[in-house]
Amino acid sequence: MSTRKKSKPAKQEPDMLSEYSFDYSKAKPNRFAGQATVSVQLDPDVAAVFQDASSVNNVLRALVATMPQIRRQS
Repeated sequence: MSTRKKSKPAKQEPDMLSEYSFDYSKAKPNRFAGQATVSVQLDPDVAAVFQDASSVNNVLRALVATMPQIRRQS
């Protein structure tokens, strides 16, 4: 007979199994976080006026320059 005591199982969080534990010390920043892209679909009659995305951006920048500045709340 063995006189060794049985070790108690490791205490686990009730919501998370051990195979789901995550080591945050090895985490890396999201490399895609600063690369936001917005896609807008133009109506066909509006799209017919523009040759490419660059021309649409130029017109929108000119329009934004004429708009009154609005303070953004943070």
